[in-house]
Parts: sequence; structure tokens; C-alpha cells
Amino acid sequence: MTKNEKFELVEQFIVENREAHYRLAYSYVRNKENALDIVQDAIVKALHSVDRLDEIAYMKTWFYRIVINTAIDFIRKHQRVTVMEDDVLGSFLPQQEDEFTDMDLQQAIDQLPPKHRTLIILRFFEDLKIDEIAEVTGDNVNTVKTRLYTALKKLRIEVGEEFR
Repeated sequence: MTKNEKFELVEQFIVENREAHYRLAYSYVRNKENALDIVQDAIVKALHSVDRLDEIAYMKTWFYRIVINTAIDFIRKHQRVTVMEDDVLGSFLPQQEDEFTDMDLQQAIDQLPPKHRTLIILRFFEDLKIDEIAEVTGDNVNTVKTRLYTALKKLRIEVGEEFR
């Protein structure tokens, strides 16, 4: 496959899945403008490194990794917490009966270390499988399972047992 063909496939993938990429970036920074900046930076990085994508079948996990790393870099660079507006968050997350429970859960997720937060977001908000998460994070499957279990345990402690 030529570089131009890969470039076009990556470009098409990015356009078709732009909402998921935005949601992923937004889940890290809780700010519309910052999330858009992260996605834009991730797109530029992906298009500049398209020749490093060896297997087209791994395009999704390859690009998710770029978005996550870009978001983490953004957070490190800005070293600040962005407060999310509840009405904005409500438009991106599935509606639940108890809005206070959602806020508690979201705050608990925000308190997790970045590696654990990434796993929770990818597994439960982006609906990736464990092996896909392992590809995105560069960890083996057993490490992902262990960290995911640890993250869920921390969330249960933080928000209570009603999330079982």
C-alpha cells in the first residue's frame, strides 16, 4: 500500500469517527476548546506519521493512542484542572436517572491516576475490548485487566457500592 493510499484511509477514518475522538479528548480536559485543540494536534501528528502505521487493521487503536498521548501531554503542559459545565457534559454522556450519581462518578473518574482513567474511559465510554485497550496503551492484556480491576475498585470505594 502506498503512502498516499494510507493517508487517504487515515483521513477518511478521522472524518468518520470525529465525534468519538472529540469525546475521548473531552473526557480528559472537560473543555470544548481544549478538546478541539487536542483532536486537531492529534490529527496533525497522525497525518505526519502515517508511514509508521504498519497495519491498517490497527488504525483505530493507533489513532486512539495518539489522541490519548496528546491529551495527557496537554494536561501536563497546562498543569491545571478544567471545570466542566454540567449541561455540556450532559450532551455527551448517556442520560442517567440520577444526575447527582453521574456527577459523583465523573468526579471519581477524574480523581483516578491517568493510566486508570484511560482504561475506564476506553472500556466503558468508548466501548473498546480489553485487547484493543492493550494495543492503545502498549501494555499486555493481563496488565490491562489488573489495572482495570484496580481502577474499578478505587471507583467503588470513592462513589460507593451502588455502582456494582
